[in-house]
Amino acid sequence: MKILIASDIHGSAKYCRALLDRYEKEKAGRLLLLGDLLYHGPRNDLPEEYAPKQVIGMLNGLKDEILCVRGNCEAEVDQMVLSFPVMADYALMPLGERMIYITHGHVYNKENLPPMKAGDILLHGHTHVPACEEFGGYVYMNPGSVSIPKNGTPRGYMTLEGTDFTWKTLEGEVFNRYPAGK
Repeated sequence: MKILIASDIHGSAKYCRALLDRYEKEKAGRLLLLGDLLYHGPRNDLPEEYAPKQVIGMLNGLKDEILCVRGNCEAEVDQMVLSFPVMADYALMPLGERMIYITHGHVYNKENLPPMKAGDILLHGHTHVPACEEFGGYVYMNPGSVSIPKNGTPRGYMTLEGTDFTWKTLEGEVFNRYPAGK
């Protein structure tokens, strides 16, 4: 099953629509969201076409296909309007002999690792910068941001198919792969 992975929508109806269009075109079976769905937070400017109520409607329409972890901008009131769980601080997903530790990144990150074994994958958003780095026996991955990319990076997402990760722009252009060379 192909999984589309995205983070940091921050209430942008424009980029949420673009993401869901990519989800359909990718023919993914699940949408894994790494938090910060509805609000922009005090450190970010308003994203283009900021309309959290529209984002709520779009995401609720896929409630049976979404897996989500809580970002630093999620609050209990968000759970009251979203029809799928958004308050989990982390999730674990097996990938062969490895484990993927899925979180937003504001608590657990490269500087504050969760309990992981060598070879495991730390997957989080929060920084708004796509990443794929091997460090200390682990792999750190980040899809970047759907609506407010930083450091000159593209708006984008990742896919996971089998054991292969692919980073793509919101236009569907591939810009990274793991394992590399595929």
